[in-house]
Amino acid sequence: MPSTDAPQLDRLAVGFARVLRGAGLDVPVGMTLLFAEALGALGIARRDSVYWAGRSTLVRRPEDVELYDRAFVAWWEQVREVPLGTATVQEIVVAFDGDDNEPSDDDGEPSDAPTFAVRYSRAEVLRQRDFAHYSPAEFAESRRLMDDLRMTGATRRSRRRRASRRDRGRPDLRRTVRRAIRAGGEPISRAYVEPADRPRRLVLLCDVSGSMEAYARGLVRFLHAAVVGRGRVEAFAIGTRLTRITRELSSRDPDAAIAAAARRVTDWSGGTRLGEGLRQFNDEWGIRGMARGAVVVILSDGWDRGDPELLGREMERLHRVAYKVVWVNPLKSSPNFAPLARGMAAALPHVDEFVEGHNLASLEHLARVVAGERRERV
Repeated sequence: MPSTDAPQLDRLAVGFARVLRGAGLDVPVGMTLLFAEALGALGIARRDSVYWAGRSTLVRRPEDVELYDRAFVAWWEQVREVPLGTATVQEIVVAFDGDDNEPSDDDGEPSDAPTFAVRYSRAEVLRQRDFAHYSPAEFAESRRLMDDLRMTGATRRSRRRRASRRDRGRPDLRRTVRRAIRAGGEPISRAYVEPADRPRRLVLLCDVSGSMEAYARGLVRFLHAAVVGRGRVEAFAIGTRLTRITRELSSRDPDAAIAAAARRVTDWSGGTRLGEGLRQFNDEWGIRGMARGAVVVILSDGWDRGDPELLGREMERLHRVAYKVVWVNPLKSSPNFAPLARGMAAALPHVDEFVEGHNLASLEHLARVVAGERRERV
């Protein structure tokens, strides 16, 4: 077991933090310092004490516990083999599933350091990582995961009718007569029809102001996946004005679609006037029919430079005609989040579902919220 002097414990804390970062966890320097202080108070004589010291200081989300456990097993087994009194920490090479190359050092030569295999899912890491922390490479890698999102949408009763497989409903005389002809004129088997279902229109209003810049790219990519993935989808961008971008996002090429939308939206990363944008949407599209019986999704952090009373009135108008109003706020994932922004506070009374939207996992939950039918309105 290694010595418990402060420099040695600091090196152990830093080494374990590097292992966790290599496994995909976001471990800031401040958390590493807290872990080092915890080791100084508890020591490293007991495995359970070290485990809980790290888990309470280095893990912020429940979904990261499994990855932490696997990395801790690999790291702890190596720590136990370090002789007493040593002041150095032996290098540890962590190999992940999917690595086809032999571990090597910075010069490209094969490394002699002990190699520990940590199994984890790269897709799962991307699903849980905040869009604000994505690198350009991770945005490109998340394209396939975005395409897998299925925005099925809620359904509504249609005036059209379809053949019923059950012996009830309205009689279908044509099919009944055809069956009777095949049976020699006897109506032995009767046919029925029942009301058909059709998907509700989905309307997406995305805030592209400066306060949403860290999340706008991921959310607009989500809008593109929804537009090309199903019919009856309308997409709008809200900044200082309202811009319809459904046509621009209809291209199958995500990069071309997002570039076309960016050229179309002249106030990208500018100010925010949610109330005025919603009033324009209600007057020109929503109340006239686009939002009637539709699922309306607003993706915004709620920071509005306009009049909050105007936003509240327009949200009330929208809520009266829409089937469901969903508000997606990327900031809701923060543990200390409270809807203190004036715009957010004015809008919440007229929102049916208030959900997060900071990563892929939250957008998958949003897809389920859009598809679910909580109340029956036509």
